[in-house]
Amino acid sequence: QVHLMESGGGLVQPGDSLRLSCAASGFALDDYTIGWFRQVPGKEREGVACISKSNGRPYYGDSVKGRFTISKDNAKNTHYLQIDNLKPEDTAVYYCAADREDLCYHGSYYYIGYDYWGQGTQVTVSS
Repeated sequence: QVHLMESGGGLVQPGDSLRLSCAASGFALDDYTIGWFRQVPGKEREGVACISKSNGRPYYGDSVKGRFTISKDNAKNTHYLQIDNLKPEDTAVYYCAADREDLCYHGSYYYIGYDYWGQGTQVTVSS
């Protein structure tokens, strides 16, 4: 059974950093394309980053470029999203998603048509 679980969210102050985790069970994350998304109540889910399974290249949305970094630990079957210099507008529920197809190959970090999703982790940035 395919399962994704995010963790690492919390309440932080502007300028702080967080590392979100996306742990997979039931499949090898390295065989899938991974995307990271966020959603604020009342708004559409927004893609922020993805990593292509074909070329290993990460892609980031313009609003997060330079502050968000994707990494992975194959031994732990876990992907990470490092978020630096957090801003209040980063407040959202963050989700990771996986798909067998390389939905990220052309840098389509905004595409939300992934097959598998985690339950999300809340990030709140407030002073």
